[in-house]
Amino acid sequence: MRFIDEVVIKVCAGRGGNGVISFHRAKYQPKGGPDGGDGGRGGDVIIRASSQLFTLEDTTLKRVYRAGNGRSGQGGNRSGRAGNDVALRVPVGTLIWDDENDLLLADISVDGGEYKVARGGRGGRGNRRFATARNRTPRRCTPGKPGEERRIRLELKLLADVGLVGRPNAGKSTLLAALTRARPNIAAYPFSTLTPALGIVPCGVYQRFIVADIPGLAEGARHGRGLGHRFLKHIERTRLLVIMIEAPEPDYHKAYDQLIEELDGFSEALPALPKILVMSKSDLSGDNDKASFPFDLEISSIRGDGLDKLIDLIAERLGLNQGTGN
Repeated sequence: MRFIDEVVIKVCAGRGGNGVISFHRAKYQPKGGPDGGDGGRGGDVIIRASSQLFTLEDTTLKRVYRAGNGRSGQGGNRSGRAGNDVALRVPVGTLIWDDENDLLLADISVDGGEYKVARGGRGGRGNRRFATARNRTPRRCTPGKPGEERRIRLELKLLADVGLVGRPNAGKSTLLAALTRARPNIAAYPFSTLTPALGIVPCGVYQRFIVADIPGLAEGARHGRGLGHRFLKHIERTRLLVIMIEAPEPDYHKAYDQLIEELDGFSEALPALPKILVMSKSDLSGDNDKASFPFDLEISSIRGDGLDKLIDLIAERLGLNQGTGN
């Protein structure tokens, strides 16, 4: 499955059915009066969030989504059938924009949440609606109204509790694989992570938290270098950042300042998030590395060193306080 986090599509709601002109005819009721029914409403286009999706790939199958038109009314006071709605499923955390006006329409951040992005046209009125005491045989009806049409942009921002932040090859993907059942691409070269990845970490008997790994932040990412700048939006909604700096590093302070600078260049809110500072690849560090920077933890995802402590610390910072449950 391809990771797609932005899509532009056109949505067209259905047209309402026409009202009709009809008069009741029966053997013993030669002047039964008007009985033209109303047209059915046009179908709506609805966008619905689902926790089972993690990419907008499904919405790329078509460029235009059309709901059904309403049916015309019939004689005998029978209304036309409403047009069929069209429901698009998107991942939780999807923003819906009016692409032509660059206007945010909705932010669907809960499973099952939905937004009616295009309303179907109202059905026309049959001639029975125009009957009055003075006009008992109206020969008038109205057509159905057209449905709404608009071009919208869907933008996905992943929802996660913890965001892993670091330079390329800092060991984020290896950590995610060690903590969860996620299987991100792992290789001994920078930028092996090309798309964000999510994993679920159990802590305690009934608690869990979601971790998001984004591509590494190269120096100058805020200016378009590397890949991480494209996906920084996916950690804007996280509650906690795990800043990872790999060992050995000649200047941990400089490496940390560069990461914070890249975060701040994307959004002023990111550096303000709570942080856990982690030395990754601690199995490669020397004695001089131990006190060169105030890390909260030192971990080795390959050997498993410090991972239980990291889970406990994340749970504590998130207010879970249930321990690892191991």
